[in-house]
Amino acid sequence: MASGAETYPDSTNLKLRELLKEVQLDYSPTNTAIINDFVSSIRDAINNIPDGLQLEGSGNWPMDELAMEKTKSAFLLKIAESLHAKRGITCTATEDDVDVFMSGYAFRLKILHERGLSLVKRQGGAQVKRVLSSDKKLFLRGQHSSMINGLRGRYPIYGPVVRLAKRWVSAHLFSNSLTEEAIELLVAHLFLKPLPFRPPCSRITGFLRFLRLLSEYDWNFSPLTIDINGDLTPADENFMSNRKEYEKNLQNVKPAMFLATAYDKESEAWTGQSPTAADLRRLAAYATSSANFFTNIIMNNQIDSYGCERLFRTPLNNYNAVILLHRDKLPYPHRLLFPSDVTQGRHVLCGRASKTFQPFLSPGDMKGNSEELKNKLMREFPDIFKVWYDSFGGDAIGLTCGNKSSKKRGRDDNGEDNDLLDALKAVGQLGKGFVKSVHFLKAPKLST
Repeated sequence: MASGAETYPDSTNLKLRELLKEVQLDYSPTNTAIINDFVSSIRDAINNIPDGLQLEGSGNWPMDELAMEKTKSAFLLKIAESLHAKRGITCTATEDDVDVFMSGYAFRLKILHERGLSLVKRQGGAQVKRVLSSDKKLFLRGQHSSMINGLRGRYPIYGPVVRLAKRWVSAHLFSNSLTEEAIELLVAHLFLKPLPFRPPCSRITGFLRFLRLLSEYDWNFSPLTIDINGDLTPADENFMSNRKEYEKNLQNVKPAMFLATAYDKESEAWTGQSPTAADLRRLAAYATSSANFFTNIIMNNQIDSYGCERLFRTPLNNYNAVILLHRDKLPYPHRLLFPSDVTQGRHVLCGRASKTFQPFLSPGDMKGNSEELKNKLMREFPDIFKVWYDSFGGDAIGLTCGNKSSKKRGRDDNGEDNDLLDALKAVGQLGKGFVKSVHFLKAPKLST
């Protein structure tokens, strides 16, 4: 899809400067759903492919951030009306997005404004967190997509390795810790700096090296530099290598996983907020176990369906509690690799499937109901539970107790367990109609 200078629609009087396409259209997702022309008849929810539209500047844009976002929504509605009137293309709209159904795909349109690139929000607290604006995130995704597409042309096996890596991360419920863009950069490093080996020539080799990179790299003190086009100068690399000196300033939040690129030299885009140091240690431990197991079955020529199941099925007994979802109500039921089952612990709640739930979701929920439930849990229980989930269609959500819950233990264990059980019952009510059952597996460990 090429960028252009077409005025669209006529009433906006602004020219389309650039179209920012994300990587998803090419190869990176584990599943890209193709839908029928008759949208209302489909049975499975579909994942949209974001497209960013960068319009030319104008002095008529409002200065207020909220007003700017409302103006973008008005433009998107005009674009949707024009597409439907002139081309007969089916479009649906929400307050923030417009989804376009075309040629068997769903495209989500977003507008980027240059003024928004310099906006950075700050969240207070013990540590100051920098939160990038929606325009900045969209711009970075476009830069990332362009860079990754160039790498894909050089290494055809890169795409299959990325798909395996994303599947492994999500299957072990790390979707909330490691973004898809971060995974793409980690795999890119394997091809750009393969020494002492050559670049991976098969998906198995690349996937195994990905696991070894997660488990063996010195994330505490060494930034990982991904320079696909040779844009970084020696001064840039020297700045990133001295990250410890840079982080002495308390205003800078240290990313546990520092991924430096030409468009993001301070690793703010994909790892600025996650994974945390604790998440990264857990991720490295899982990667070590999977790498050792994978190496063993390769050496013994035992790559079969049972070996793959052990590699991509996560042990649920590593969580304090587990939420099982109704499989027939999953937005992407065809993506479920291995159904989850819990036979231990205390059965806290059993929920019936909602009869009104439809696999085809509204545009606002197209990313998947499991992700929406995860967001609700994080909002309602931020200090009680940490949520682990699979963004690619898993039927289980893991819960570990936060520090606040762990520190209370020791004074009144029975009372604390009752509080956790009450919270788990509230979790079941929060996902009523979608949650099949809630299981309390083990009490949190005492932390000092």
